Amino acid sequence: MITILPETSGYALVVKASGKLTAENYEMVFIPILEKLIKKYGKIRLVIHFDESFTGWEAGAMWDDAKFGLYHLNDFTKIAVVGASKFVEWGSKVASHLMGGELKVFPASDFLEAVVWVKQ
Repeated sequence: MITILPETSGYALVVKASGKLTAENYEMVFIPILEKLIKKYGKIRLVIHFDESFTGWEAGAMWDDAKFGLYHLNDFTKIAVVGASKFVEWGSKVASHLMGGELKVFPASDFLEAVVWVKQ
């Protein structure tokens, strides 16, 4: 599940990923709000907090994530990845070499620090 968190404001989107992410999570929640913010602000900032219940992506969600990410590589100025597994952390760092903005990984305990960094 993807949940929009109350720390979201302006061009900064703050979300929590929990359980197993589905294509429906992307198509009904995540992608529409990302597209709305990109249309409004041009470039946006993102915090994605993987909580302790996060177990991964279904195939359709992985495809939606990859497709959206490739199409919008230059639409993010900062992305904070919080509380991710080593696998997600590694994948995020690889993807950061393709995008135009900054990406930083934070431990789960530094969620608020990640939000501050993204909004600076």
